[in-house]
Parts: sequence; structure tokens; C-alpha cells
Amino acid sequence: GLGNPGRRYGRTRHNVGFWCVERLAKDGSIPFSQRRRHAIFGEGELEGVPVALAKPRTFVNNSGEAVRYLLARYSASIADLLVVYDDMNLPRGGLRLRPRGSAGGHKGMRSIIEETGTEEFARLRVGIGRPPVGMDGVEYVLSAMARTERKEAGEVLARAVQAVRCVLAEGIIAAMNRFN
Repeated sequence: GLGNPGRRYGRTRHNVGFWCVERLAKDGSIPFSQRRRHAIFGEGELEGVPVALAKPRTFVNNSGEAVRYLLARYSASIADLLVVYDDMNLPRGGLRLRPRGSAGGHKGMRSIIEETGTEEFARLRVGIGRPPVGMDGVEYVLSAMARTERKEAGEVLARAVQAVRCVLAEGIIAAMNRFN
């Protein structure tokens, strides 16, 4: 799950990926017990599948460093990766699963694509909507959500957790058919 480390960014829109992974960890009783330079992560099982849930310790724009580290640590292939992140190009509350794709303007995804050398990895985009007129995109993703948005975020994160579990249990195509 992509996000920025530290209390300063804890409630910002850019941390939606962290929130999803944290919910998965809580639901699956998977503690974030490993702290390394590039990521905080925990190992466990969801839907009968061994998983490592991770939150990069790099900032979003350098997420590729953490992904490269985690793939190497677990001797995992790019096919084992599912990235969860915020997306301004989706309406607030929308979900979009894809087995591959471009960065779509997201600097964290661009970093992952550059570090891995491929766009061929699964991703779950969580819609945060566009900034209000006159607000810069960076300012928008790095600002805290309003109370009404937080309530909506709780609902979409519950669906995002279900979508990730569906990917694990039934594969990405089945999950796309159900959640897109």
C-alpha cells in the first residue's frame, strides 16, 4: 500500500494505500513486525495465501525503492505484486483493479515502474476525486480529508479490502468483474 510515512501525512489522501493495507493486516491478524530501511511489513496468510503486507518507508514518489527491496527479500516475481494506491483520476469512492498499466500521472507508480522495469503488475486504484477548482493536485493529495470524506473513505476501504481478498482467492479477473 502506498503512502507517506510519519504523523504529518497520516490523514492525507495520499495515504489511502496505507489505510487499506492496515485494514487487511488488522482483519488477518498480521502484525507489522518487520521494520527495515525501505519498508514496514508483516507476514501472514489471507484467503489461504501467504502474503507480505507492506507500507514503504520511502515517500510515495520513491515507492519503487521499497518495492524493489521487497521483491528481492521474498525472491518474488512481479506477478506476485499488488499495489494499492490513491488516484485523483477516479471519482471519490471508486475502485479500479487492473492487471497492468501505466503510471497515469501517479509519481509513486512511476517510481515502481522505473525500478522494476515493467508495467506488468496488478494494481488497485482507490478514487479520491479531483481537487477543488484553484487547488493544486499536490496540495490536494497531501491535505487531510474532511469529515464527510473520511466516512466515505471508510466505506470504500471496506470494499478495497474485499477486492484484495477476492484477488487472492479467485484471481484478478474475477475481482475485476466484481469490483470495477
